[in-house]
Amino acid sequence: MIAFPVPLLGIAAASGTGKTTLLEQLIPRLRAIGLRVALVKHSHHDFEIDKPGKDSDRLRKAGASQVLLASRFRKALIVETPARDDEPDLREALSHLNPDDLDLVLVEGYRTEAFPKLELHRPSRGKPLLCAHDPYIIAIAHDAPQPLAVDITQMDLNDPDAIAAWIIATANRR
Repeated sequence: MIAFPVPLLGIAAASGTGKTTLLEQLIPRLRAIGLRVALVKHSHHDFEIDKPGKDSDRLRKAGASQVLLASRFRKALIVETPARDDEPDLREALSHLNPDDLDLVLVEGYRTEAFPKLELHRPSRGKPLLCAHDPYIIAIAHDAPQPLAVDITQMDLNDPDAIAAWIIATANRR
């Protein structure tokens, strides 16, 4: 099990189930009660976070292997990893966070790693339940009209207030 000084909770689901949409609803609710929340998101795709043509983008493309953008509003570290042939694991991603400034870390992706997760499930999508094969899934939020035949906590996927309350209670127990 992955250890971190503050509670970790993954959001696990098949692509297109609504992970990001739910996180967009949950994070403001968690912040409203004073929780300092971080999000770690894994991507299998190449991505850009800088604006094309801006100084930092031009200097990175000129060959800087690390570019740190800093202002009074935010900072971002861009590290090029061209020689890498594997994906960064969750422990590596977490090592970049400052736990002293956090109360909770939500994780989107990294669903094969060993840490507590909430599964999101929409039976209409025809995908199998992840909790049947992942002992780290501790609850499921779904939109089925009846309870699912699983022996873990179940919530309504369309009730972000209830899910946020469950996350707060779960984080407090950890």
